[in-house]
Amino acid sequence: MTTGQSEAGGAPAPAGNSQERREGATPPAGGGAGTADATVDGPRASDATGDRAAGPTAGTSGAAGTSGAAGTSGAATAVTGKAAAADKPATDGPDAGMPARNNTTAVGEPAEAGGTTAGRNAGENGGTSTDSTVAEAGGTTAARKPHDSGETTPGRKPDVIAGTSADGEAAQTDGKSGSTDERTGDDKATETGKTTDDTVADTDKTATDDTVADTGKTATDGGEATGTDKTATDGKPGDTDKTTADGKAGGTDETSTDGEATADPWAAFGPAPEPVPGRVRRVGRAVGRSLVHEWTLAALGSLALAVLMTWPTLRYPRYTLPQDTWDPSLQSWQMAWSGHILLTNPAQLWQSNSFFPEAWSFAFSDTLLGYAPAGMIGTGPEAAVLRYNIMFVLAHALATFGAYALARQLGSARMGAAVAGVGYAYAPWLLAQAGHLHVLSNGGIPLALAMLARGHGWSLRHGYRPERRHDGWVYAGWLVAAWQLSLGFGIGLPFAYFLGAAVLVAAVTWYVRRWFGGVRRPFGVRLFIADLVGGALFAGVGLLMAIPYFRVTELHPNAERSVGDIALFSPPASGFVTAPAESRIWGGLHEGARAALPWHPEMTLLPGFVLYALAAGGLFFSVWRLRHRLLLLAGVLGTMVLAMGTRFFGGTWTYVPLFEHLPGWNGLRTPGRLMLWVTLLLCLLAAGAVTALTDRVHDLAAQRIPSWPGPWLRLASVLPLLLVTAEGLNTTPHPVAPAQPEAMRVVDGPMLVLPSNQGLDQHVMLWSTTHFQDVVNGGSGFTPRQLDDVRRVTQTFPDQVSVDYLRTLGVRNVVLLRDQIAGTPWEMSVDTPVDSLGITREEIGSAVVYRLWPGDSSSGPQPTPSGQPTDLPTSLPTGLPTSLPSGLPSGLPTDLPSGLPTSLPSGLPSGLPTSLPTQAAGALGSTEAAGALGSAGGR
Repeated sequence: MTTGQSEAGGAPAPAGNSQERREGATPPAGGGAGTADATVDGPRASDATGDRAAGPTAGTSGAAGTSGAAGTSGAATAVTGKAAAADKPATDGPDAGMPARNNTTAVGEPAEAGGTTAGRNAGENGGTSTDSTVAEAGGTTAARKPHDSGETTPGRKPDVIAGTSADGEAAQTDGKSGSTDERTGDDKATETGKTTDDTVADTDKTATDDTVADTGKTATDGGEATGTDKTATDGKPGDTDKTTADGKAGGTDETSTDGEATADPWAAFGPAPEPVPGRVRRVGRAVGRSLVHEWTLAALGSLALAVLMTWPTLRYPRYTLPQDTWDPSLQSWQMAWSGHILLTNPAQLWQSNSFFPEAWSFAFSDTLLGYAPAGMIGTGPEAAVLRYNIMFVLAHALATFGAYALARQLGSARMGAAVAGVGYAYAPWLLAQAGHLHVLSNGGIPLALAMLARGHGWSLRHGYRPERRHDGWVYAGWLVAAWQLSLGFGIGLPFAYFLGAAVLVAAVTWYVRRWFGGVRRPFGVRLFIADLVGGALFAGVGLLMAIPYFRVTELHPNAERSVGDIALFSPPASGFVTAPAESRIWGGLHEGARAALPWHPEMTLLPGFVLYALAAGGLFFSVWRLRHRLLLLAGVLGTMVLAMGTRFFGGTWTYVPLFEHLPGWNGLRTPGRLMLWVTLLLCLLAAGAVTALTDRVHDLAAQRIPSWPGPWLRLASVLPLLLVTAEGLNTTPHPVAPAQPEAMRVVDGPMLVLPSNQGLDQHVMLWSTTHFQDVVNGGSGFTPRQLDDVRRVTQTFPDQVSVDYLRTLGVRNVVLLRDQIAGTPWEMSVDTPVDSLGITREEIGSAVVYRLWPGDSSSGPQPTPSGQPTDLPTSLPTGLPTSLPSGLPSGLPTDLPSGLPTSLPSGLPSGLPTSLPTQAAGALGSTEAAGALGSAGGR
């Protein structure tokens, strides 16, 4: 769009012309024929801009608005009425006030970022424009007078920048301070469609006579700007990065003059274009970036450290167990049972094969239900032991990674987060819990907190940042929290109450600051829905898991704890500075202190002296704010008091109110395990101190010239991590897991294994993972009264009273382990005859198997061959003597030879007797024969 004809044309200017708006405007000195009407006076902004700009950089000049050169026709057209850039209104012509199109620049418009104004004003920031031409970002245009980048010397001889004028000579000025429209001697008149002295070739950009040089766009003589990186003259589209003159296209990065193309002699020295990578290379690069990402390295580092710090757990993972063989055997069975039953009959999850015939027996202790997917792989005791060892190592890795992620989210540097991760996972007090996988499986706690903080855009160091909110992380955080709760209430219940308290405090703080403090911060509907859905999921998992435990409490009142039970496991204050025997650094040194503790496995609660020191330093030198440090300190002291149970002034105002009023809290008998929260808060304080230290080290290294002390200073920042790791070194024993008796693979249930006690019954549970037959045995946090009765009655087994009692319970078989009966009543009665009791016995490996229902065949009734009588007896009569009479003369044999036949051969002709006479059977009677008979009838 143009402003109309020039003054020489004689036509009146259209409405809205600058000349009509500003009467008496003085034309610029030296202006010749063909001057446009859009003239301004002095430093004021051109009227063509709609009075938007002011000052000397708003497109003002004494010659602003000129479009024709000396000697050019008065009908030369000036490009006006176009906005300088998008979102800027046009200032003249019929499109006044409309948004800009094609990034064309109107007369006198101010330059965008990187450009300058027209009319004797030099280019700034790399752009130059004169005479109605405004340079866009990084562009350079000049009407017959190019300026060097960043110079402002109109009227003098500036440097020529990457362009040539017509006749192959560099465009120059006449050395005078007159108007920029003056031409040099041999210049030719400008015609539409030809490139003249007005042309300045910047990098891939060319403008001619009132042309606006936009990024990659060029138009001439009022023509519309062409597409990106194209140049058009006389309305014909040019090729990419090419300038055409006289309708002929020039080569790439070439300026055509008088219809002839001149090649750039320096093009061969330019950089080669980078090849476009294929799909395989792009995928490879993406994988490579993911492998070196911080979180990938943190996960791999946590896993490698877990293997080293728990060694030799994975040396013989199918045969050894860490710490001892009792609780690890129980927890190996728990993972195996949950995986097995969820694949076969999920409705019977809580009715386990142990503690027969008790109901809800899977809820007698923590279940590790969250590890059920691992329990679906493999069968048998060896697979269960292997599974336990793998999860044992992974639990340490997850704890390290989770604490690292939480510290990083709260604002710690990498080194501080590493100290927090290692200090949390390998605190010395946890070495005493090496046999309690449900206590070591605590990595979901800090990981869930990190995800929830990330989703809500909150950190300890930077506060609330709404722009960082992400509801996906909120869902993930609640999901991880629910998984952590499914591992057991021993650790999960305090975590659930902590989350509930945190949500309540956050909500109250939010609304108080919003309605009373006047602080209105965005939260978002999506985030609110994520919290509702995630919180409902967490609460639902907790409720579904709590129902079986409430049922157990109703059925077994002795399962409830009392304040007296809590007092037995409450540690004194000295326990916080006493290390367990498994600590490689402090174990031997603290032997005397451990001897003074009533139950040192649950009372040696040292989190690490290095961790204590770093946390104390974090109170005075830290990246956390003072109020946050004080809150962390209050949390440390408060959880320490709770961990002491009844040892802190009887727990009257601390632990006992929680024990009596919070649902489920009375099921926690070991207050010392709350040391987990003490350790986490100490780690956060230490992370703040280490982060401040590393930041200071980097600042000192950057200030030194030369920087040779830098590596030594950075090495010193690693020292806290090394010390915390050293305190976590252990001497945990790894005993061999008990071998499965052969009888456990071939004897059906329901069965009882003798001897029965808390320790051995946990082995029996592990042995049952081959077929998961029902067993009366079981080990848990409490002993059901029925199992206690079974253990008391069977002290005299085999006798009539114990046999009848077991039959009333539905027990079919009793397995007596010979290698476990030393010093027990069964050591004398293992070989006692049982024929008078109506039961049978047989030897299977190292075990003696008693079948309480000899006539009960597991294979069921067999069909009778055709032609044979159906009323013949199928076995020898019972009640035959099993030994010779007493009082015989000395020297006679005391028993008959073994291996005699106990029944007639099959396939005899009909009519023959099918059994031996009573007298013959009596002559053949012996203990071994009776055992064989009982075996034949009972199997």
